[in-house]
Amino acid sequence: MDLNIARRKMIDSQIRPNDVTDERVIQAFEKVQKENFVPGAISELAYSEAELETVEGRKLWLARDLSKMLQALEVKSDDLVLVVGAAEGYASALLNELADTVIALEENEEVVEKSSDRVVSLELDRIAFVKGSLKDGYPSEGPYDVIFVNGMVEYVPDAWLDQLSVGGRLGVVIGDERNGQARVYKKSAKAVSYYSEFECVPPKLPEIVQEKGFVF
Repeated sequence: MDLNIARRKMIDSQIRPNDVTDERVIQAFEKVQKENFVPGAISELAYSEAELETVEGRKLWLARDLSKMLQALEVKSDDLVLVVGAAEGYASALLNELADTVIALEENEEVVEKSSDRVVSLELDRIAFVKGSLKDGYPSEGPYDVIFVNGMVEYVPDAWLDQLSVGGRLGVVIGDERNGQARVYKKSAKAVSYYSEFECVPPKLPEIVQEKGFVF
């Protein structure tokens, strides 16, 4: 299989037809070789329209949903970005093409080490993998111009909003296995507001769930 052709087909069939017109976003998908972030046994499926598992508990988003979210975030070339739930690093690599610096946050130390080695080997030297609690974000490197949550969650922790710079954007999908709403939160000097972009149901981040209240 010619993976370069497969990458082009993914862009032409999964990204462009779904209202993704930002050429910087499209060029990022053209440049980043997705097969480098997929286990070797399934590398030929890298550009299929499927949510492939890359590390335990983490799956890739569909190209349609990921590209639409990155477009909605309006990432600038001088932005500092935090990726929450960075997993294997594919979304971080795409953001590496759009932003200045990417902080890639994961909870599992083994995932952090392997993904860090991967981005180093690919010479993606503006991505730094760090270990920490996903719900707490990574305040020591903030505030961030953009925070991208790499999975669907049940709620938005206050810590993420606190770590946005004034004018910063948070991209996140809120929902469950049946319904999801892609939102962009924007922070002003006085408040945080959000608007809904589109509906999608990407893989969940199991670490971010609402605590169930006690019921008599």
